[in-house]
Amino acid sequence: MKIQANTIRPGHVLEHQGKQWQVLKIQLIQPGKGGAFIQVEMRDVASGNKTNERWRTADTVEKLDVRQIDCTYLFADDAGYNFMDKETYEQFPMSRDEIADEQAAFLQDGMEVVVDTIEGKPVSVTLPSTVVLEVVEADAVVKGQTASSSYKPGLLSNGLKVMIPPFIEAGTRIVVNTADCSYVERAKD
Repeated sequence: MKIQANTIRPGHVLEHQGKQWQVLKIQLIQPGKGGAFIQVEMRDVASGNKTNERWRTADTVEKLDVRQIDCTYLFADDAGYNFMDKETYEQFPMSRDEIADEQAAFLQDGMEVVVDTIEGKPVSVTLPSTVVLEVVEADAVVKGQTASSSYKPGLLSNGLKVMIPPFIEAGTRIVVNTADCSYVERAKD
């Protein structure tokens, strides 16, 4: 489907130079002289390579239809990560190259996720906005450190480090934001 360049949004998948590109960032640039143009940062769906492209706002580009499938994460093996379509119960793998390491660290058995597919091929995974993880290691609180904005480093059960409030100790379950790996709150059990 052809669309005008000024309607491109992050998450769209475009056909450009014979390849499929996922839009990561867009920026509308209006120079003092001349017409406005769109600066688009894109990632090649197949190889993962990134590139920047510029289009005039009146140019047209080919947007691909992306289908979103509600899935359940099953397990990881040598081939990659395995998911199950919740409607058809069909299982399919995604390679380690198709899922960013930061996202893969948050995957938990039985987790509900959304998988984007283009022409039946899975290309990306959308995680829930928050997950509950256990703090396995936390630094001791420094006496006299009473500033309200003081945080200490903590190691989570998935191997990621996060800044946590001083009252959180090892063994505590916390809610973590999957977008930026930040502490949200103590988990309510």
